[in-house]
Amino acid sequence: WLNMFFFFFFFLQLSSLRRLVWIYSPKFWSEMILTLFYDSEISDTLLEGDMVISASKNALSCLNDYCRWPKSPSGWVEVPYSIANDFCESVIESAMKSIASKTCVRFVPRTNQVDYISIENLAGCSSSVGRSGGAQQLSLSMDGCINYGIIEHELLHSLGFHHEHTRTDRDKYIWINWQNIPEASANNFQIKDTNLNTPYDYNSIMHYGRTAFAIQSGLETIIPIPNPLVSIGQRQELSYTDIQRINMLYECGELITPM
Repeated sequence: WLNMFFFFFFFLQLSSLRRLVWIYSPKFWSEMILTLFYDSEISDTLLEGDMVISASKNALSCLNDYCRWPKSPSGWVEVPYSIANDFCESVIESAMKSIASKTCVRFVPRTNQVDYISIENLAGCSSSVGRSGGAQQLSLSMDGCINYGIIEHELLHSLGFHHEHTRTDRDKYIWINWQNIPEASANNFQIKDTNLNTPYDYNSIMHYGRTAFAIQSGLETIIPIPNPLVSIGQRQELSYTDIQRINMLYECGELITPM
């Protein structure tokens, strides 16, 4: 009982933070039992809870302001980054190159740029949403975040994207089981952003998994409608619509080859 008390107290303390904190159960390698601020994978990857959001910004609602990374004179969107020495850079840079191959976004090693993404081995997987100014941390814990799809997910946050399930039209496509969501985590399910006039994408790399933040382990918090069997929460690669949205948000136009 004493252990349970300290665990509950620790949860209450963590629930006030904006950063993601990971706590794993040794019994379940396929499931995270506590996270703050993000989403879960429905298969093997451990991921749930990860956005650091300014109170003044709402991802895709900032189509024309400071939260977008600027274009260079050549028309490419250059996003400077640095990678901490803890990492083997190849997996991270592979995810960056994948995004670059399909969009006009180019992640470039930082030289002297003031605004840049600082990729660090911190607690959990987390990122600011869009350009926040200065050195903005993108956390990729060595204990669970060095996964191609998770890295792409975090990079999309840094480009200015919220989670798919927070779209303004989401109630036509998913049902939120609020009774299975802790009150402290309810903000992760609130509608936040616009849709860029693209269809709802169950296959988006930015979509929550079925049991994200569940009070009762294994019981769903997100159920697709009208077909409850539709797969959601993949963390393998960008979907077609993910790519389309990046190109729309950054007005890539003729710089890219149509898919």
